[in-house]
Amino acid sequence: MSLLQLIYQLYEWHISKKLNPKNMPKHIALIMDGNRRFSKIQGSINVMKGHEFGVNTLEKVLDWSIDLGIEIVTAYAFSTENFNRPKDEVDGLMSLFNKNFKRIVSHEKIHKNEVRVKVVGRIDLLPDEVKESIRKAEESTAMYNKRLFNLAIGYDGRLEIVDAIKKIVNEFKDGKISIDDINENLVNENLYTAGLDDPNLIIRTSGEERLSGFLLWQSSYSELYFCDSLWPELRKVDFLRAIRSYQERERRLGT
Repeated sequence: MSLLQLIYQLYEWHISKKLNPKNMPKHIALIMDGNRRFSKIQGSINVMKGHEFGVNTLEKVLDWSIDLGIEIVTAYAFSTENFNRPKDEVDGLMSLFNKNFKRIVSHEKIHKNEVRVKVVGRIDLLPDEVKESIRKAEESTAMYNKRLFNLAIGYDGRLEIVDAIKKIVNEFKDGKISIDDINENLVNENLYTAGLDDPNLIIRTSGEERLSGFLLWQSSYSELYFCDSLWPELRKVDFLRAIRSYQERERRLGT
């Protein structure tokens, strides 16, 4: 073990001991930014290697979240705009999704920790084989309610709100609701994330400071944390700093 690794371990231990287990965010959302830049920095690896490293980081973050008692993790994996990327990259990402959803069916840690897996977004836009792998992954974990892991795929926050409006309009046209029935709760019930608690903390990596259309409705009172590390390089100490920052803030909802 190098001296630098030892220092980081000691720093992780120090931050962990200072965290208040009674003040953990129930729901953390992640904007996993920086996979492509990571590939470019490495020089000799193609862009898909960056995404593969990103999958490994996500698994680590899930482990850390479970250890800290965080109940819900939602990760922004693929936006509707990402379909405009080069075909080779989009095809590679679909293959990566397909492979990893298949893994979930028999994933030891997922089932040991009773993690329910759910995809939020326009699943209808995805290839049939990916949709089938998602169906099997969700089905294999549907009995769990201890922890929840959401992946936002084919997702866009504005489109989500538009789709919710369309559902509500159709209910009104069918005579199922009146104008007076339309309120925040009804909108919540028609979002892709229906029934899900809003995120307490949203973490974005790579130094960018924007939401990029992620959980626009749900993030009204979320605490935001921006980290300079590229997603594949995210360390546990970076994650713990985000939790520490959350716990140090005075949360005054609505002000």
